[in-house]
Amino acid sequence: MTTWTRPDIGPVDLDRYLGTAVFVLPATPGLIALHTQARDAAAGQEQFVRITGRIIRLLLETALSHLEHRPHAVPTPTGFVFEGVQAVQPQLYAVTIPRAGDALEAGLREIRPDTRFGKILIQRDVVTKQPTLLYRKLPPDIAGRQVLLLDPTIATGGTLLTAINELVAAGVEESDILVVNVLTCPEALATVLSRRPDIRIVTSHIDRTLTDQAFMQPGIGDFGDRYHGTVAGA
Repeated sequence: MTTWTRPDIGPVDLDRYLGTAVFVLPATPGLIALHTQARDAAAGQEQFVRITGRIIRLLLETALSHLEHRPHAVPTPTGFVFEGVQAVQPQLYAVTIPRAGDALEAGLREIRPDTRFGKILIQRDVVTKQPTLLYRKLPPDIAGRQVLLLDPTIATGGTLLTAINELVAAGVEESDILVVNVLTCPEALATVLSRRPDIRIVTSHIDRTLTDQAFMQPGIGDFGDRYHGTVAGA
């Protein structure tokens, strides 16, 4: 059993969320190899964008499969019928947390170019690590919809919680929020799920822990800076 304790919320049993609220991509050799290349401090911008793009594609396809579907049959070119499924909500809605979330938006636009996107810009104080909402622009008909919330790194959980609160305030049901995430850690999951237990999170990896400087360990660095090439050596 994996239990994480925070002084402000007490013990949180993370195991009970795995497979019900938190879905982790299978740790195949291929995925681990992609993480190895993306996390390498020597990787430049081109490699980082290319490799994380492959991880993001896996995440997005998995996330789309977690949206609600219903039976749907189609005729095949050979004259038979394929008994398949289709999304209950044909129109896809997604909300990005810039700048890092831009990477997930780019991947989703390739898969579903018809997606209606929103933006929630949140800045985290470099000293206190507390989030501040700077900007929110959401589709006017987002209330009552299933929504993908795109946030590649969830370290403390504060930024994600702020974004979730904004979506709920806009009329989105907590249970209709599906977070798509490249990397997170137990501390963040404990923080988010103790306050918003009905959301779902699809992630490619859960790191070991969080450092005193609020970086995940072993981590991936500043995702937004590495993706946009605004770090030395990128």
